[in-house]
Amino acid sequence: MSPLERFKRPDAKNAQSLIEASKKEIEFTIKIKQTEESATTIIRNVYESFRMLGDALLVLKGIESHDHLRPIKELLKLKVSTTRPIGTIENLRQLRHNLNYYGYRPKLSEALDAIEIAKSCFNPLFQEIVKQIDNRN
Repeated sequence: MSPLERFKRPDAKNAQSLIEASKKEIEFTIKIKQTEESATTIIRNVYESFRMLGDALLVLKGIESHDHLRPIKELLKLKVSTTRPIGTIENLRQLRHNLNYYGYRPKLSEALDAIEIAKSCFNPLFQEIVKQIDNRN
């Protein structure tokens, strides 16, 4: 365990809350009008929804992470069938990092790509995490 995380009691209820919140966020984000002006918000929200799924996996294992890398790594370990590689979520993480810390202004095409990643990867990952939560209850 890294210094950026600590062990807690596994919490299936908190994991369930996280995935439900992430689903609402992704559904809302996909409906946002896609423009150059909304591109940053769309990318951040899509990324954050995936990060929350990864956090749910960690919470289910009793791990509290204090960075963004571990939840995404945890998410990428899942074996799910998607129309796009789930590794593209790591690209979203890097893009979001550039938005937040370097003032990068994304193109509309990058926001559209984020939405396509969400459409192809979110539900299979979500369903797999639901199964894992159900197996804990």
